[in-house]
Amino acid sequence: MLSSLISYSRFIYTIADRHPSVKRSTLVLKPTGVAVGELEGRLEFESGITLRVYEVINFASGTLTYYSYSVYRGEERLYWYDPQPHPGSLALASTHPHHKHVPPDIKHNRVPAPDLRFDQPNLPFLIREIEQVL
Repeated sequence: MLSSLISYSRFIYTIADRHPSVKRSTLVLKPTGVAVGELEGRLEFESGITLRVYEVINFASGTLTYYSYSVYRGEERLYWYDPQPHPGSLALASTHPHHKHVPPDIKHNRVPAPDLRFDQPNLPFLIREIEQVL
């Protein structure tokens, strides 16, 4: 799916069709180079839950080169995921660099994120995770 702008576009723009829990999508996938694209926007769910999405995709290598996923309830950030390396944290070594920021000290409290990857779309996992909370 990450191998071409066309295939990833089909995947992105049919998310609400495959996931009825998604009430609204503002995701936009735009090319930013010959083989590079950016995905940005939000997926809105029931109960005021919103997933804010940012990805940079290299279609030539079929990989995400960067991502940021944040989950909000209203204006309150519940948690977020990012691949910012924290090489000094042994607790995150098993999924380096993928990790999740969680309360109570959301900026500094990080846990491993074994379901996130650079070589496949992460949105199906993130949507399932939100659906479990709903």
